[in-house]
Amino acid sequence: MKERKSHRKNAGLRAHLAHRRIGLFWAVAVIALVGPWLLKGCTWPATVMEGCSVSSVHDGDTLRADCGGEQVKVRLYCIDAPELAQKPWGRESRDYLRELAPRETTIRLKVYDRDRYGRLVAEVFRGEESLNGAMLSAGHAAVYIKYCPRANRAYYRGEKEARQAKRGIWEKSGLQQRPREWRH
Repeated sequence: MKERKSHRKNAGLRAHLAHRRIGLFWAVAVIALVGPWLLKGCTWPATVMEGCSVSSVHDGDTLRADCGGEQVKVRLYCIDAPELAQKPWGRESRDYLRELAPRETTIRLKVYDRDRYGRLVAEVFRGEESLNGAMLSAGHAAVYIKYCPRANRAYYRGEKEARQAKRGIWEKSGLQQRPREWRH
């Protein structure tokens, strides 16, 4: 009789522990599924790369840099510049970024991510000046709304000022002004 009670007690304990593991499993599963939506718009801490120099500028939002002997491709964070084929704004945008950061210019990168093409997604600084912000303020790029959290108010403010002053791509109306719309 004593053996049966012990067996029932152990079976009850095993069932209780199994039930707790199932609860833990579901809690972890829900967090894994819901987590990305909860974190959307949040940015992870950035990595800073000092002492880089500009090797070349491809277009208004992409450049190559030499960082300690390593060549890296950099996509400017939060901005979308006109494509080179987007006339006349594409070449104007590229040329303006080349003016801001000629070859051999020392820059600092605040790297947020890596894009699907393997480029570092970064805010690029020459001294204390953000080249990303300078491109927006001059009207040579638009805020890339899809990849730029609203918390980056300075970017949105820079674009708004350029639009109101009708600088760069905001000089004339039309779909050609938003690079994302032009690509699609």
